[in-house]
Amino acid sequence: MQRITPFLWFDNNAEEAVNFYTSLFDNSNIAAVTRYNEQSASASGQKSGAAMTISFQLEGQNFTALNGGPHFKLNQAISFFVYCESDEKIEKIFKKLSAEGEVIFPLDKYDWSKKYAWVVDKFGLSWQLDVDKINNKQKILPAFLFVNDKVLKVKEAANYYSTVFPDSRIIMEWAYDKSAGLPKGTLLFIQFKLADYLFNAMSGQGEHNFDFNEAVSFVVNCKNQNEVDYYWNKLTSDGGTESRCGWLKDKFGVSWQIIPTRLIELLTDPDPIRSQKVMMCMLQMKKIIISDL
Repeated sequence: MQRITPFLWFDNNAEEAVNFYTSLFDNSNIAAVTRYNEQSASASGQKSGAAMTISFQLEGQNFTALNGGPHFKLNQAISFFVYCESDEKIEKIFKKLSAEGEVIFPLDKYDWSKKYAWVVDKFGLSWQLDVDKINNKQKILPAFLFVNDKVLKVKEAANYYSTVFPDSRIIMEWAYDKSAGLPKGTLLFIQFKLADYLFNAMSGQGEHNFDFNEAVSFVVNCKNQNEVDYYWNKLTSDGGTESRCGWLKDKFGVSWQIIPTRLIELLTDPDPIRSQKVMMCMLQMKKIIISDL
């Protein structure tokens, strides 16, 4: 089971976005769609019957998209880094993602890659594309960009997350040289694994008008209440903050959802009365308490 699942928040066009992404990447499909009922639609401002969540795969990796309304906007603080592994593939993906979008770094040769690009697609999601190969079946990696007052915290964050999750380790890191004028050891880039799931993180100098927010969060799939309690306590400690419905922010501002698999089973119960009752219970919770559902 993929323990950590990226979760993408859209206003009301999640289905359109997911259809676009699954048409673009290999080994991709839509696994399941849940829809708003009267109660959840009323609470969210969406229409009853509209798609609520969409579970899908890109390159064999699990993702979830949500139609959640206009509350949070995607930005460059969290992007998705794609190891394309061929000129043909990177050129195809760049062409499709940049259409009606914004090119941050044109597809070109850079000091760190013989062919690389950074684009924001027409839905607002950021992608970094690299022609390089990766020695892993995971071809798409979430990528954190630490900016402004967090620019020095890349290594601290990677080390912290590695203590929270099992099967975690630092894969590689790349520090700034002396000419950057930053404290010795400040990282430009790091790649690390959490619960056997790869992430990239980097720092960005200068002033930026974005930061981590709820538009990209990460679902931690938990087997039982003990796991829920563990991740909730760890990630809200030392400056993290609790939110509703299993959501929280860690001390760096990254959003996580601590979700027991039992909650998903109950929300997708074929009995609509049962599933609606569970939904209403969840909407009243901060940390999910399985026995109260």
